[in-house]
Order: sequence, then structure tokens, then C-alpha cells
Amino acid sequence: MLDRRNLLQASAFLTAASYSRILGANDRIRIAGLGVGGRATYLLGLVAKDANTEIVAVCDVSETRRRAAKQKFAPDGQDYLDYRDVLARKDIDGVVVGAPDHWHIPMTLDAVAAGKDVYCEKPVSHNIAEGERAQTAVLASKQIVQVGYQQRSWPHFIQARDYIAAGKLGQITLVLTSWYQDYVVNLQRPVRIDPATIDWKRFLGDAPDQPFDPLRYRFWRWFWDFGNGHLTDLYSHWGDVVHWSMEQEAPRSAQASGSRNAIPRFECPDTISASWDYPGFTMVYNGALNGSLDGGNIIFRGHRATMKLNRDGFAVYDEGKVRRELTRWPPPELAVESQGDGTVEHIQNFLDCMRSRKAPNAGIVTSVASARSAHLANAAYRSATVWKAS
Repeated sequence: MLDRRNLLQASAFLTAASYSRILGANDRIRIAGLGVGGRATYLLGLVAKDANTEIVAVCDVSETRRRAAKQKFAPDGQDYLDYRDVLARKDIDGVVVGAPDHWHIPMTLDAVAAGKDVYCEKPVSHNIAEGERAQTAVLASKQIVQVGYQQRSWPHFIQARDYIAAGKLGQITLVLTSWYQDYVVNLQRPVRIDPATIDWKRFLGDAPDQPFDPLRYRFWRWFWDFGNGHLTDLYSHWGDVVHWSMEQEAPRSAQASGSRNAIPRFECPDTISASWDYPGFTMVYNGALNGSLDGGNIIFRGHRATMKLNRDGFAVYDEGKVRRELTRWPPPELAVESQGDGTVEHIQNFLDCMRSRKAPNAGIVTSVASARSAHLANAAYRSATVWKAS
């Protein structure tokens, strides 16, 4: 087995060998899955639908997930416990990274160094320093890196973004974002996982050593060693859409407050309110885990009109159609329904870019910026201070 240092030293040769030719439109792409839980299984299912793409390897610390993914996607391929064994293969063109957040940068950077293209679930980074390091490394490489901000490939989000960019809402000074999920109902029964089926040490990676905990393994997003709660899991999608639509990626300040009243067993707050000040506008996020009504939404408030945007579609409501400050909304001037899941187009964009070598829709620079805004608000929450740009 190559250790990480030897793998990186060998990467120059591997990169040259992997891309001694440019993939053509009809060339077969060979993909591996690194971390094959629920989300990654869905992504690999989309990859498998591409006529010229083959899934040849899967990797996971869970024996159960690993074997299930191999049977479903790569019955003639191979399953691995250590992702570095996957990257050492010269016949693999790209990887789909669906491991927990604290593994995103190690896997992505090692894959790039080994000459593999990468589709990495969001957030791309587990902290700000990681993001900066990743941006430098990816930009210095020839690899395609697509991050899982699928809204950038979703047709109605693109239409909404273009509508905003055309100035049709007028001056936007406030953007309200929110996401509500019901985790309480999911935790009514104890989490039961056979520790014999999990390589816990590999799961931990560079996280502090700690005993196996089925709750932390199943709900890793809500423990600081592995994830960052609401702001990287949910808000990050909306923050990316706002950055893209408002053409601003660097907040001047961030603040957040929250609590663990609904699920005190989690480390990250189950209820949170955060805000960011950008040049020209303020963005707010509210999230809770004790009820799911209204799901996730973005509301752009302009002086001419307000837009409500979500994964179901978007609607535009003009000012002046009802008496000022009336709580009843007027009929929408424009209403567009979603035609499906933008992840389908997002995965296809990744595969298309692997062949064309064009920049993907959610590249490293914008994705690092979106993760950074979430990290800044989390830092403000954890320190009970307001973060301000120096």
C-alpha cells in the first residue's frame, strides 16, 4: 500500500499517464466512489446512467455499505477499505467523494495529485484553512473538480439567477434564507450499528481519537469533529446561490446564535440564526430541526419585487399590487416550477467537463467561498463574537 507521502510523490507520473490523451465525447469514463453512504449512492446511480461511463471501484469504512455499493454498481469491479488504494490505480479517471466533511479535502487533494478528476459533495472544506489550501492545489493542477452545489446546474435556479442579475427585482438589500428539517422524529428510536462492521479508526481520520459512537457515526454532520451542522449542511447551498446571484462572495462581517434545545445529544446547534453583511445587502439564515414545514427557501427582497426561490421553483411578486404593508401577498407576476432534481444535470456537467476539460458549473473558487461564509458564521457562534473582515 502506498502511504500518502509516496502517493503524492508519484502523482506527477500518474497525472501524465492519466491524461496523456484528452477524453473525447465517445470515450468511456471510469469512476470510483469514495464513501458510499446514502447521498453518494444516489450520485453513483446518476453516474451509472451515462452510456459511456463505468463505475469500477467503491470504497467505504462500512463493510455493509461497501459490499452493497459493489453489488449494485460494480459487480465486476473491486471494493476497497483504504481510498489510497483506489487512487493508486492508473485506470481510474475520476472519483465521487461522498465521505463525511472532514474527509473532503484529504480525499480531493490526494485524488487531484493522483491525476483524477473529482466530484466532491459540499462543503468542499471542513475549515477555512483547508479551503485555501485546496483552492491553491486545484488551480495549479489540470484536474476537473466539481462541488455538489447542484443549484448551479438546475434550470430554474439558473433562470432565477439571470432574472436577478438583469435587475428586475430592483435594489436588493435583504436576502432571507431558511431551512427546516425534522430530526426529532428520526431520533425517537436508538441508533443501532454493529461496530464490527465499521473501521472506526479509518472513519476518524485526523479527528481526535474517541470511542465508537453509533450516534456520531450516523449523524456525523452534527458533531464538530466531522461536520459543522446547519451552516455547512443546509445553509451552504443557499449561501452559494446568493453569492452567485448577487455576485458577492466575501462578507464584511458574520454573526450567529443558537441552541441545542431540541436535540441536546448533538454538539452543533439544532436551532440557529445567522447573518452576514455584504457590500450592498444583508443575508440572514434561520434553521431548526424540530419541524419541517416550509422546508428550505431563499427570499430576495428588492424595491421593485420580491422573489421566493426553492427547489420546487420560484415566484416573483411585484410591489404596488396590494396596499403597502398588507400581509396578504399579491398573485405572482411570474411563477416557474422545477422540472426535476438539478443533481442530474450537475453530475452530467461533471462528466461532460471530464471529456471537454472545460470549467465545471461549481468549481473550486466559488465553492471555497461558499464554504468559507458558513465557517465564518460558525466561528462567530462558537466564540460568541461578531466576526469582522480586517
